[in-house]
Amino acid sequence: MLKMKSMKMKPLLFCAFFASFLVGCKDPVIVPKDEDGVFQDSRDLHVYKYITLANQVWMAENLAYLPSVFSPTSGDANLTRYYVYGYEGDTTEVARAKSNYATYGVLYNWVAALSACPAGWHLPTDTEFTALTDSLINKGFGFDGSGSDIAKSMASTSGWDSFLIRGTPGNDQALNNESGFSAPPGGYRGGDGKFIYIGNLANYWTASEDGPTTAWSRHLYFGNDGVMRYSFHRSSGFSIRCVRD
Repeated sequence: MLKMKSMKMKPLLFCAFFASFLVGCKDPVIVPKDEDGVFQDSRDLHVYKYITLANQVWMAENLAYLPSVFSPTSGDANLTRYYVYGYEGDTTEVARAKSNYATYGVLYNWVAALSACPAGWHLPTDTEFTALTDSLINKGFGFDGSGSDIAKSMASTSGWDSFLIRGTPGNDQALNNESGFSAPPGGYRGGDGKFIYIGNLANYWTASEDGPTTAWSRHLYFGNDGVMRYSFHRSSGFSIRCVRD
């Protein structure tokens, strides 16, 4: 971890059944439902919820696209790397059967994250993520209806380690996720080649680089009521959310 900025440092059908038989069936088909809905990724037929926030259409689940899988010790900042928290092997079928895959999706290094979103979607920029969080603040999604303490409104309603302070994702989790973003605490693959902080942190890449080896990201922490903005090394394995083009 090289740099840190914090917005507040207190503590979301388809190429159908016949998709596999159709040539050129590449784009996901959006099925609108008011301001939210579902779509299917034609690459692996995975279905995702999406939600409209800040005049942007965001996935309301972590991406689970897994073309290959790597041991956490095989980190690289320049080659694509995909991880499933807790899985140490290299067999995608086994990785997809893990409960952490179903619950938290895939962890991507930054290079993999840049190209992981399905056709018609993209990895959000730092500016797009800021537009999202600013909109939630301005629309009163802060705890008790005001302020920049919006982490609780973006966090999933279960899975977080417990925390005593009101307004944090780890406190009274049934009150989480007012915004519908539903970020689960999936932890990450650290620079030391280990999986860490499941239950503590939800970590998301942006498409914006900071330095030659770092990129900007967003983080929700079980004991912090704000959304944190960090610059991390690109070899780190984080979750991602895609935004519709």
